[in-house]
Amino acid sequence: MNTSTQKYRFHVQGMHCNACVLMTESELGDLPNVTYVKTSLKDHSVEVVGDFGGKTPEEIAAELTVPLAPHGYTVSVEQQERSVAWKDFKIAVPIALAFAALFVILQKIGLVNLVDAGTVTYGTAFVIGIIASLSTCMAVVGGLVLSMSATFAKEGDRVRPQLMFHAGRIVAFFVLGGAIGALGAVFTLSTTATVTLSMLIGIIMLVLGVNLLDVFPWAKKLQPTMPRFVARYAHGVSKFNHTLTPLLVGVATFFLPCGFTQSMQLYTLSTGSFIQGGLTMLAFALGTLPVLALISFSSLSITNSARSGIFFKTAGLVVIMFALLNLFSSLTIMGIVPPILDL
Repeated sequence: MNTSTQKYRFHVQGMHCNACVLMTESELGDLPNVTYVKTSLKDHSVEVVGDFGGKTPEEIAAELTVPLAPHGYTVSVEQQERSVAWKDFKIAVPIALAFAALFVILQKIGLVNLVDAGTVTYGTAFVIGIIASLSTCMAVVGGLVLSMSATFAKEGDRVRPQLMFHAGRIVAFFVLGGAIGALGAVFTLSTTATVTLSMLIGIIMLVLGVNLLDVFPWAKKLQPTMPRFVARYAHGVSKFNHTLTPLLVGVATFFLPCGFTQSMQLYTLSTGSFIQGGLTMLAFALGTLPVLALISFSSLSITNSARSGIFFKTAGLVVIMFALLNLFSSLTIMGIVPPILDL
């Protein structure tokens, strides 16, 4: 190690999932005086190596916080005491229950069919997309959008890159989702295998929902994720300086570490159909579009919102509801439990 460089270890507040790991490493790795960065979700820490010109650890922590603050993270020397904002549940629970009641009513009268015999319908995928866009799993995508917005805004071109990004993302989710669905046709799944896959999706969704509640830190270790090297390459596309970069970044978001995206990708494999798999991922992408579009053109940041805790807890409760419905539907197919909600 160069004598002018030093190694430091700091604590990071605001981390929730592996998307946060990728985001913090990417942002800090872009700093000119940082030569190495390694983030750990296990203990919410970051190890950095670089030349900080003799600054104190407190000054370095403040310097590292600057690029991370817009994404909802704070770097500190001392580990901050973790507290659960239980008061957020006073608002989140009634909202989630109202959503559940509306869902049951619409399901009963036949206006919607969000859950059908253990399958993920397009309505389900769309709603999950909305929830995903409000969750920390979209931190990386939102960060890419904000970074890209700033880069092209300096060149006086703000609208076209954003349109290219969203168009590339929507088309990629349909085409790549269809490809996964078509791949599933190669492997003929038995009824037992299909139900098992459906239950696995339900379990993954349950873990995602529990993590959104931000009550049980240990649950974060259970969340599946894209291999880190794949996610890093996908994120690295945004560094290219080319006219087509926004389009490529939109395509690359299909491979970023979002548990919601991966649960939908897992489901499309069970469809065994290019069209059904493509439309499922398209519905999911369209669900994420409104919030991502707001981020594109208004620099919206739900993570930094004063009501972010309520957002996440409400979304978590709704996701848990979907997960339990999916699990009950799978058990119904197996004949273990009676049908619920006329599923």
